[in-house]
Amino acid sequence: MSLVHDPEDTPTTPAILDPSGGANQLGVRAHNERLVLSLVRRHGALSKADIARRSGLSAQTVSVIMRELEKDGLLSRNAPVRGRVGQPSIPMRLNPDAVLSFGVKIGRRSADLVLMDFVGGIRMQLHQIYPYPLPQEIIAFVTSGIKELEGRLSEEQRRKIAGMGVAAPFELWNWAEQVGAPQGAMDVWRGFDLRAEIASRVAYPVFMQNDATSACGAELVFGVGPHYPDFVYFFIGSFIGGGIVLNSSVFVGRTGTAGALGPLPVRGRNGENRQLLEIASIFVLENLLRDHGFDPRPLWYSADNWIDFGEPLEIWIQDTAKALAQAIVAAASVLDFSAAVIDGGFPNWVRERVVRATMRAAAELDLQGVVMPEIIEGAVGPQARAIGGASLPIFARYLVDQNVLFKEIEHAEGH
Repeated sequence: MSLVHDPEDTPTTPAILDPSGGANQLGVRAHNERLVLSLVRRHGALSKADIARRSGLSAQTVSVIMRELEKDGLLSRNAPVRGRVGQPSIPMRLNPDAVLSFGVKIGRRSADLVLMDFVGGIRMQLHQIYPYPLPQEIIAFVTSGIKELEGRLSEEQRRKIAGMGVAAPFELWNWAEQVGAPQGAMDVWRGFDLRAEIASRVAYPVFMQNDATSACGAELVFGVGPHYPDFVYFFIGSFIGGGIVLNSSVFVGRTGTAGALGPLPVRGRNGENRQLLEIASIFVLENLLRDHGFDPRPLWYSADNWIDFGEPLEIWIQDTAKALAQAIVAAASVLDFSAAVIDGGFPNWVRERVVRATMRAAAELDLQGVVMPEIIEGAVGPQARAIGGASLPIFARYLVDQNVLFKEIEHAEGH
């Protein structure tokens, strides 16, 4: 089948195809196969009749394609569904075991490597912390980590790996002061082609994207996206970032930086003008913990296992919520979002407290003339950036709606 090819093929940025319909010509067989997989991904499980109706393909064409996709192991059968008349229909779903992909998240304090399946499930993961990120340490973590995870896989599973996606911040060198790096230490990132350096050391196609945009794409595909076609997304990491989803697609803008919400102007605790990232970022909590005599390093050991730091954590949550509420009002004044989604590199109980506090803070603002979106928790969690990265090769190779996810950035560290 045309979608199954040599994993050592060199990566190219795929053409953006229109997912709204298919065609029956022989020359677009691969497109129609991708279309069927994309429809099943979006809707969870579909029968042949459902796919024919949604795609515009003939019933015969759909039958041939689904038979091939099932033969190749990309689709699997759900239990038959009986209707009022006729034969029961058999919904088909993506087979989670059919495709695997590596995703890498590079943060200011830690890095993660995950192995993800075809439906966004994390099968394995590795985590590394550091005072600040340096290229050679990152490359060593990625290359050794891949060997370690490959060693846990069978030969058959290794053949299913579609590639690797890297989610990394823009302009890492600009954050040296905030992460406490020695003067000039982060300049090594200037002009460093991280994607090319990793690609030269691994046997898979390598893709790259901004970390916050990757998290937004993961939320769209694997989180609340099916229920909210338009939303503004906030991901609170070492520095807050975000994304914008319009018509069920991530909007990246002319330079790929649309939705970089950190610089949004907000008012601080004393009424002073600040940028959102100067209040609603984990590095602010890190400094606050030090000021209160706490060791902040547990923040970076595991995003799922924070302890309750008491007063400093509550101060940070309240300040963060007030700043987020202002940012949401500003975003809603520009676009009529159905939701404002908040997630971050912290446990679910912290996310819940941040969202509840943000809702209360928003209710206290002057909302005249503003149609407020629903303020909700993200559903993907702290690994959203790595999951978004791992999605890149899967969408590029198997699905037509890769414009749902990302515009690939070849040199994220060079922007």
